[in-house]
Amino acid sequence: MGPLIAFLLGSIPTGFLIGRVHGVDIRKLGSGNIGATNVHRILGKRWGEITFLLDLLKGLIPMIIFLNPWLIPCSVLGHCFSPWLHFRGGKGVSTLIGATMIIYPFGTLVSLLIWYLIQKCFGYVSLASIILAISLPVVTGLSYQIMPLPLIIAGMVVVIRHSTNIRKLLSGSEPKTDFLR
Repeated sequence: MGPLIAFLLGSIPTGFLIGRVHGVDIRKLGSGNIGATNVHRILGKRWGEITFLLDLLKGLIPMIIFLNPWLIPCSVLGHCFSPWLHFRGGKGVSTLIGATMIIYPFGTLVSLLIWYLIQKCFGYVSLASIILAISLPVVTGLSYQIMPLPLIIAGMVVVIRHSTNIRKLLSGSEPKTDFLR
């Protein structure tokens, strides 16, 4: 029951719904993504922050209820492959953060600090997010002396969902976004 709840809660397309409230299809603007960064670019900082918070809660709530690390990839997969949007969705970063903050608080905090530093130094949310997805299982693994497989799986999903961003970063065509302003 827990994995299904985590997937379905993760699948709620909050950025898409926020766009609809504002009379836009967020998938047709900016990067076309339904996540907080695109909402931030299209609708402004406040709505980007609200999207981030709601997407974070989609990962956090199942963990509060079940405290099962295998729900982390379930929530992330729900966000990335929402059945409400024909199995298309976001990139899973905010949901990953929410899903890990209770069960792996140290790894989440260190990875968020790394995200902040990368985003501030280089100006690319995508680069910071990719590094967060990689650093979270590594930092958590180092602190627990074992790499948690659910974090590795969820991190891989997030990195794979950023494949277009990786190509753009390598070609120099990725737009900078200061999500922190």
